[in-house]
Amino acid sequence: WIMYRTDRLLLTFFLALTSFILAHAQQPQLVNITLAEATAEALNNNKAIRVAQTDERIAEANFRQTNAVFLPQVGLSYTAMTSNNPLNVFGFKLQQQSVTATDFNPALLNNPAATQNYMTKVDVMQPLLNMDMLYMRKGAQKQIESYHFKTERTKEYITFEVQKAYLQLQLTHQAVTVMEEALQSAKATYTSTENRFQKGMLQKSDLLNVKIQVNAIETKLAEAKSNVSNASGHLSLLMGKPSNVIYAIDKAIQPTTEATETAPVLSITRSDFKAMQNAIDASDYMTQSSKMNYLPKLNAFGTYQINDSEALGFGSNAYLAGIQLSWDVFKGTKTRNEVSAKNLTRDKMQTQFDEQKEQSQLELDKTNRQLADTRFAIQQQQTAVAQAEEALRILQNRYEQGLITTTDVLMAGSQLSQQKLGLAQALFSHNVTAAYLQFLTSSN
Repeated sequence: WIMYRTDRLLLTFFLALTSFILAHAQQPQLVNITLAEATAEALNNNKAIRVAQTDERIAEANFRQTNAVFLPQVGLSYTAMTSNNPLNVFGFKLQQQSVTATDFNPALLNNPAATQNYMTKVDVMQPLLNMDMLYMRKGAQKQIESYHFKTERTKEYITFEVQKAYLQLQLTHQAVTVMEEALQSAKATYTSTENRFQKGMLQKSDLLNVKIQVNAIETKLAEAKSNVSNASGHLSLLMGKPSNVIYAIDKAIQPTTEATETAPVLSITRSDFKAMQNAIDASDYMTQSSKMNYLPKLNAFGTYQINDSEALGFGSNAYLAGIQLSWDVFKGTKTRNEVSAKNLTRDKMQTQFDEQKEQSQLELDKTNRQLADTRFAIQQQQTAVAQAEEALRILQNRYEQGLITTTDVLMAGSQLSQQKLGLAQALFSHNVTAAYLQFLTSSN
């Protein structure tokens, strides 16, 4: 019986210890982070940036393929053959440099025995002048530049997304602070109401109303803390970090509410504009490359052979070298239609580029107006918060004197919380709009 009790105690202790470890292992880790740190982490680890960088490396690899316009092409082969065909047999002997007078005997020429030939061959082709490949190389170079600017624009976008996520995290932390202050005020009201209820100065319904308010604020506080976890998870995703982390901001980001004399304007050197312009230039070079198919091509070539009647033999050798000028005079209108298709593709890209700039200008005008609206909203909310605080102070004093009802105090406290949350939301909207404005007007 003693052993049984001991085993049960050990099992209970083990289960309790395991539960304690698992509970703490699942607890989110609290980490302080600044906006600069978050941005640096995202630029280093964000998967969208890695994909853009991979596209850039693919473009570089495609460009290196065009080195073939300058570098020679070399092929090496080893071929084993056997034949009793009169023409082939005589050719084998010529290649092996082994022809004798007896080989001209008509009987042997017409009915030769099976003969083997082992040939080692090296082929070399050296491009000299291929205008189509030269323009294709220039187009590939422009493609690299286009993808480079796409990578830069992706980094700018991720920077904006990190700013937005960080501001969202700030908003959720401020919501938690507002709810904690509201809960503390509601609990103080509950304590005061309970004391007056015990003295018979208030009815039980007044006490219950305050209790309901306390419970409602506790529920909102729990939701606000969950929103902090959600905002932290989104920031972790942008930074390529594990999501089981709660981030604490170092300090609140204050808005710049003073209006500028001149509104920001679009920059033609913005990364996505540069990317599109380089893509159009690459299309122009590809069109020129197709046009150059009308011109002749000049290439040098050479062949070196070693032939022997035995395997792995290297008895005789010979070479052939020359220069070839080739010209595709007519290819069934293929080249003309290819040039026409590429011109249409280029025109399409130019139209898309013009539309992109017009949409960006429209978005910029809209954002400038939104920024002015958020400045006004902040000023209004700051005034509203000050007025709500003063109203609550007055009502609390009158409540202590028994001049107003509990409902009046609860409504005033709820109004103050709403105005503080409204101010936090206005600050968030202003800061996000300012960050978006910077994203729209960035230049490379």
